[in-house]
Amino acid sequence: MGGAADSLERAVRGASVTREVVLERGATAALPGLLRRHLPAGPILLVADDNTLAAAGMAVGAVLAGAGIAHDRLVLPGQPRLKPRVSHTEMIAARIRADGAVPVAIGAGVLNDLVKRAAAMAGTPYAVVGTAASMDGYAASGAALMDGDFKRTLPCPPPVAVLADLDVVAAAPPRMAAWGYGDLAGKVVAGADWIVADALGEEAIDADIFGLVQDGLAGWLDAPARLPQGDPEALRGLMQGLLITGFAMQAHGTSRPASGSDHQFAHLWEMEGLSVPGASGGKEPVSHGACVGIGTVAMLALYEWLLAQDRPVRDIDAAVAGQPTAAAEATLVAAAFPDAGMAVSAAAEMVAKRPSPARLRARLERLDAAWPDLRRRLAGRLPPAARMQAQLAAAGAPSRLDQIAVSPARMAADYRRARLIRRRYTVLDLLADLGRLDEAVDSLFAPDGFWGAQAAKH
Repeated sequence: MGGAADSLERAVRGASVTREVVLERGATAALPGLLRRHLPAGPILLVADDNTLAAAGMAVGAVLAGAGIAHDRLVLPGQPRLKPRVSHTEMIAARIRADGAVPVAIGAGVLNDLVKRAAAMAGTPYAVVGTAASMDGYAASGAALMDGDFKRTLPCPPPVAVLADLDVVAAAPPRMAAWGYGDLAGKVVAGADWIVADALGEEAIDADIFGLVQDGLAGWLDAPARLPQGDPEALRGLMQGLLITGFAMQAHGTSRPASGSDHQFAHLWEMEGLSVPGASGGKEPVSHGACVGIGTVAMLALYEWLLAQDRPVRDIDAAVAGQPTAAAEATLVAAAFPDAGMAVSAAAEMVAKRPSPARLRARLERLDAAWPDLRRRLAGRLPPAARMQAQLAAAGAPSRLDQIAVSPARMAADYRRARLIRRRYTVLDLLADLGRLDEAVDSLFAPDGFWGAQAAKH
């Protein structure tokens, strides 16, 4: 644990905004001092939902009252699960302004993102009390919010302080740690996609930030079976990995260190309201971490196909000549997204990343020259898709398509659609540049392919 703790301390020291993290058992008692050190004087507004109020908000309120810190509460509905909508941030920001308060988020992914954006809108810093090891955004810049029907990351500073009481984290529903494990697993693919983008001259790797995430990743992921038991030390390691990843995004100023093609599936499914039967008999949205976990397995399978190719670049002239025209690409986007709002936003993303013929040729020439070394580098760091699937299952996370209500036919289509929603260059774009994305996807769903064989079993 010492190595991970040292890495977390190093990440905090290098952070642009966040000044302190408290991650320990019984940490709630340390909150008054943390707030006094890092937030401006004035009343505190605790922002929670029904669930996080019970998990930590009442205890936080009691600790603040005992320390003589004035505070009020804004409690949002916990059921159905709160959604990260821009309209919620506007309401929270209005309350912050009206009260002249400094906000403290009590919760995890959605609540933290809502308060993060609302605090920026109100022009005030904020702190977060994490309640679950469910995602990597506690210390990250930006908030992933639904703007209409399109999910995008909106700019806003991260918290000035983060506190997570491991006793509270251990008491959270086990599936929340499983979601966090899925989110952290996605960093495997994010790292590979960044390596690809760097090799092709699309986005240079920042070695320090890359190492901050990737050097400890295998260790953070190596004890999945202990998470469903609520093991505080296993949860400490998971939280450290998630926090360090967030700090890497904070330092880089974008989500590139933590988000690649795995997240493109997740954002696509979240925007389209992917849901499964809930415990109460209704429907509930599939969590971000569950979507990322399946997206990670999906992309590891696709990488396996690519790495099996001795020379993926067959004919550069043919690939450049076969690039769809702008009009054909616009038609493709419109057909992929029946929702007009999503189609418009996706079209803008594709226009932003559409290469000129000269740029496409340069990419493919670089790929052809770099392939032997790039292939070895990727093969040395990417686990097999089947192994990652088993690790997700051990953590209690969804690992098969049927567990998130995605049919094989939909998954095959989504391999082709996922790259359309984001301008970030990933291996999905590489395969599209080659004109081989359809070939690769079809192979995965053939009877002897990764998903085809699983469909036969389930």
